[in-house]
Amino acid sequence: MRTITHIVIHCTASPQSWGVRELMAEFKAKGWKSPGYHYAILADGTIRQLHPLDMVANGVKGHNEHSIHVAWVGGIDRQGRPVDNRTDAQREAMHRLVDDLRHHYPQATIVGHRDLSPDRNGDGKVTRDEWVKQCPCFEVKEEFKTL
Repeated sequence: MRTITHIVIHCTASPQSWGVRELMAEFKAKGWKSPGYHYAILADGTIRQLHPLDMVANGVKGHNEHSIHVAWVGGIDRQGRPVDNRTDAQREAMHRLVDDLRHHYPQATIVGHRDLSPDRNGDGKVTRDEWVKQCPCFEVKEEFKTL
């Protein structure tokens, strides 16, 4: 079994209408052998496991070996700009899933994809101006501070 140090939260940066078929097609189009996420949370709150937890997913380059990746479907507006457009059902499902994962991996830190961006100025913090991308489009540390 892998040692898990991070539970990484993502958005799919796709329309909220996407399902597993569209996500898997996107990964295949990128030439990935593995999905980008272990779990996807659909707009109706359905949680779908895309990849076994004992296998590495392609969530964040350089941070995959010891991470579990959870994504909510959505994260862009009609113009393709980043936005937190999670449904109430997605929020509730995400909290249940992350709480369950945290129970199984109590040592893991819960972070957003953008929180793993390089610390370009070397000050020990990844700040907004250093984010490689906006994903997951909300402040993970604030939302999951009680876990």
